[in-house]
Amino acid sequence: MSCFTFAEGDTWGGRPVARAVRDARTRARVVVTGTISAVEVVAHGIGPACCCTIDDGTGRLDLLFLGRRSMPGLGVGARCRVEGTVLAEGGRLVVWNPLYRLEDPTAASLPPPGAGPGGVPLPAAVGSVGSGLEEVLSAPGGEDADGLVEAAGHFRVYLGAAAGVGKTVAMLDEAQRRRRRGADVVIGVAESHGRPVTAARAAGLEVVPRRLVSYRDALFEEMDLDALLRRRPQVALVDELAHTNAPGSGRHEKRWQDVLELLESGVDVITTVNIQHLESIADAVERITGVPVRERVPDWVVRRADQIELVDSSPEQLRRRMLHGNIYPPEKVSRALTHFFRSDNLTALRELALRFLADETEEELLEHLLRHETDALWETAERIMVGVTAAPGTDAIVRRASRMASRIKADLHVVHITDGDHRKGHDVAQLAQLRQVAADVGASWHELEGEDPVETLIDFARRRHITQIVIGSSQRSRWQEVRGGGSIVKRLTRRASGVDVDVHIIARRHGSDGRSRRSHGSQRPGTEKKEEGG
Repeated sequence: MSCFTFAEGDTWGGRPVARAVRDARTRARVVVTGTISAVEVVAHGIGPACCCTIDDGTGRLDLLFLGRRSMPGLGVGARCRVEGTVLAEGGRLVVWNPLYRLEDPTAASLPPPGAGPGGVPLPAAVGSVGSGLEEVLSAPGGEDADGLVEAAGHFRVYLGAAAGVGKTVAMLDEAQRRRRRGADVVIGVAESHGRPVTAARAAGLEVVPRRLVSYRDALFEEMDLDALLRRRPQVALVDELAHTNAPGSGRHEKRWQDVLELLESGVDVITTVNIQHLESIADAVERITGVPVRERVPDWVVRRADQIELVDSSPEQLRRRMLHGNIYPPEKVSRALTHFFRSDNLTALRELALRFLADETEEELLEHLLRHETDALWETAERIMVGVTAAPGTDAIVRRASRMASRIKADLHVVHITDGDHRKGHDVAQLAQLRQVAADVGASWHELEGEDPVETLIDFARRRHITQIVIGSSQRSRWQEVRGGGSIVKRLTRRASGVDVDVHIIARRHGSDGRSRRSHGSQRPGTEKKEEGG
């Protein structure tokens, strides 16, 4: 069991600390004591998550433990103290992988099934799990005197616009600073790509040997997750978050899944990622650069970081580094400078990275203003709905809507309308893919039945107080529109204007349906050459 102390004082890492749920704000730290009122297993990303709702008498807060179906001691009726960073998800306040400690667990009595504190009946939760108290008390070593429960690790991300900006160097420099302060730091994986300056930064740091894997007559070196878990350092360096693991190298397909398991085990992780690998941004980067982005990371993985730091470099400086052979081997320099590493491409990528990071810092600024300017209305009330079908190119519309929602701090709802008829097989597969994209960009998914899609969308917009609707341009011919009662786009636009809802019509871009670009079914090692800028 890991021993830790909860944050003291009014600030933590420069952020305000809320001591009650009613005072919790997005991106602020919260330390509250309350009772677990509900537990359920939910789908999050491509895996399960254990969602526990804590009630401290002033409000309710969701605790989301990624990759877990239950948590030791956290059952309905359990009293505990929790700490973590608050995020907004689907209109609710959420803390991902919080620190928690049971309050006098040995004296707790298990409530009857479906009952809350004092035996008060609670609504049944879908996929609910038991209290898990027996698991705590029967675990090897038992419960320590303070009733401490293992803490989730802290997560730091170095974000860059492209390869060569210095993300890995920044990660290694941070590791050296922590080592000098006495922290137990090891390298899980750090890619120098033959750069002497990068390799020199790793001097003196312990390296956990990688696992050698044979795949398609080639050998690959992959991070050994099990060896890291056995070594159990305080801090692990894990380079290239978007990397796809070679088949047979471990239980996870993607390196970001390895990182989540390390965090869950209580290991702090420092990692790196380029902006083009974020799910909501990858399509835009493909259009800007003309280079496929095959390795992708769900936005929520990066946004759950305790700290995101931009490693910046001007386009001119990056191109000079390329010319001097400090990024790619000499035989690749000429092509890179005339393709991915063109000045206009690098300028656009840099702007995308700055905008993504600005979303994070702006949230902190808004929370500060809210605390000090209580009479002013600073928070936006925007809510965006995107209507989707199984048509090719719809995933690009969802990602475009996600970027729009992110810029104005709006909730995003993805809505699919069905008339109840049996779907075709390819529609089912396409909708499943769209649902995954919605989860990756942090949107909520809704499937509604209705004979008239326009009226169904408008009714949903009214009930959810939607302020903006995003739809794709019509693919129906004029004859189809005449036989089908007119243009759906035109009808929706007219109806939306009558209820004061703005409508955005997005051009469909074919070829963005993710046939080979999905982050969770992505390219296997050895089957294609490495994309530029990775």
